[in-house]
Order: sequence, then C-alpha cells, then structure tokens
Amino acid sequence: MAERKTNSSNFQNQSYLENKCPLNELLFTMSRRWTTDVLFCIEEGNNRFSGIREELAYITDHILSDRLKTLEKSGLITRHQFPGMPPKVTYALTEHGVELCNLLGKLCDFSHLIYDDKAVSA
Repeated sequence: MAERKTNSSNFQNQSYLENKCPLNELLFTMSRRWTTDVLFCIEEGNNRFSGIREELAYITDHILSDRLKTLEKSGLITRHQFPGMPPKVTYALTEHGVELCNLLGKLCDFSHLIYDDKAVSA
C-alpha cells in the first residue's frame, strides 16, 4: 500500500487534528474498514489469524494482517508467538482494548436507536 505524501494538505490536516486531540487519531484508526470487526472477533474469542479470517469471510489476508498490526501498535491488542513448527500466534485484548470494546458496544447500541428508527419511519 502506498504511503501518504507528507507534504499534502490532507496529511497535514490529519496530523494537525491528531496532535490537537488523541480522539481524532482513535476515530481515524477505528474508522478504517474491518478494524472494529477484527477487534470484536478477538473479544469474542477468535484469537488466531485463521479464526478471524474465517469469521470475516470477505477480508483479505493483507488487510487482516495490516489491521492486526495497527491494533497492536495502538496498544489495543497483544500478539503472542509460541515456538515450534508450524509457528503459532494468538492475539488478545489489552486492558485498553477491553475498555474500547465496551465503549464501541455502547456506540453500536446507540447507532441502532438512530438508524433502525429511520428505517422504520421511512
């Protein structure tokens, strides 16, 4: 995937917002396709790459790998690699990841109140 140009106004605006408030960075990270789904899969106990990929049928290996790395870098999940052949890797939520999943669950509930009502009244 191509890196963003650091001299573009889009990059500069995003950097400004992220530096202004960490919430902007979190919202940007969580808004990327599949990120919350991967997080919820790990919360539900799918802690292996293959299990997450199987549950999220349309995600590509490349995107799943990228989202796992992003979540790990953000401190929301941990990666545990076990020695042996074939190598075994598991993922787990950190304390912050658990807290974020709880908050995201509440946002999901809230979104149903807003969007389910619109569908009924339309």
